[in-house]
Amino acid sequence: MAVITRFAPSPTGFLHVGNIRTALVSWLFARSHNGEFILRIDDTDTKRSEQKYVDAIKRDLDWLGLHWDKEFRQSSRTERYIAVKDDLVKSGRLYPCYEGVEELEIKKKIALNSGKPPIYDRASLKLTPQEKEKLIQQGHSPHWRFLLTAGDISWHDLVRGDISFASHNLSDPVWIREDGSMTYSIASVIDDMDYGITHIVRGEDHISNSALHVQLFEALKAKVPQFAHLALLRTKEGEMSKRVGGFEVQSLRDEGIEPMSILSLLAKIGTSDPVEARSNIKDLVKEFNISKLGKAAVLYDPQILLRLNAKIVHDMPYDTLLKHSDTGNLDERFWEAVKHNISTIKEASQWYEICHGTVLPVIEDAEYISIAATLLPEGDISTATWKEWTEVLKKHTGRTGKELYMPLRMALTGMQHGPEMAHLLPLIGREKVVARLGA
Repeated sequence: MAVITRFAPSPTGFLHVGNIRTALVSWLFARSHNGEFILRIDDTDTKRSEQKYVDAIKRDLDWLGLHWDKEFRQSSRTERYIAVKDDLVKSGRLYPCYEGVEELEIKKKIALNSGKPPIYDRASLKLTPQEKEKLIQQGHSPHWRFLLTAGDISWHDLVRGDISFASHNLSDPVWIREDGSMTYSIASVIDDMDYGITHIVRGEDHISNSALHVQLFEALKAKVPQFAHLALLRTKEGEMSKRVGGFEVQSLRDEGIEPMSILSLLAKIGTSDPVEARSNIKDLVKEFNISKLGKAAVLYDPQILLRLNAKIVHDMPYDTLLKHSDTGNLDERFWEAVKHNISTIKEASQWYEICHGTVLPVIEDAEYISIAATLLPEGDISTATWKEWTEVLKKHTGRTGKELYMPLRMALTGMQHGPEMAHLLPLIGREKVVARLGA
């Protein structure tokens, strides 16, 4: 059986790392089986869907290297959804309901107060044609519910194992709104059926939806795909969502995080594999097995992401660096000198400006800096100059450790931390070194 997976984001906001983890697992599963990966834009919510988010979704996936084989938008398939809806109405699996929001809330409260689950009582099924006509004449537009059949709804989940729901514990879901628009569920199942989706990867918050979807697949006489429900990503502060900023792919890109850093983290957290930096997405495909994913909550830690990014930057050859659009004037000599002491390429550009541009020296001990200036070795500055210079200073002043090195670093770079001074000194050059010490 050919494997076909899909990623189905709603264009109502920017993608965050939780969304990307779902997309990545779906993509890796397809690629590890030489299968197909489809991008579906779920834009049935016309009020909140925006083209700028569609463009951003595609840009983020492309930047990460999660290229898709086909794409389509749900908004282009309305006629198909209506045709299926009509068939479901004829078969009696979709039925009209006329209760308003307030009436449904009252019913829910009565059920709860009686110690019963807040399940829809199917009152609309008992209405006569005359009663329905009267409600319509009174201005009640129907919404449409899907009639669940009796029995257990069961499947073997690729992540969570055996799952089962008793249908009598579930409400008949509303799948057509009063304005005639389709909800996510009915459109999604129709799409998955038509495009031959074999495996659906989604968050664990969709498990109860999947139970309802199983019955719709069966009602449409379609093969039920296999499900894989991933544990949701959490932070130390709690859940993440589109409403909480800072986790968006575009934010990470702007911070200088590399695509493979994001993929290396998201492919491994929640699995039995160690979280290690990978420089090629093909390595993640080779190492992927969905059976490695666990059910336990998954913690997203930005500090781990930064450490992975630093490793990737440290190992990055100069010709790979040149493929980046934000490298500025970085030359190979400079790159090799600083890359082992930075976490992002953006930091390299900042250090280029520190070495070659204007810096406001931080001098707290003018007497010491003045002595250091007179003891600066003569001739061209090389990587050996720093050691030679500090050894002389050590003998002359008796200083050691931070007391010896930090005032020099602050005077020459204005920074407390950074690449090794032995490598920075030749890049700054004698003229700027002397000028900054004399400031």
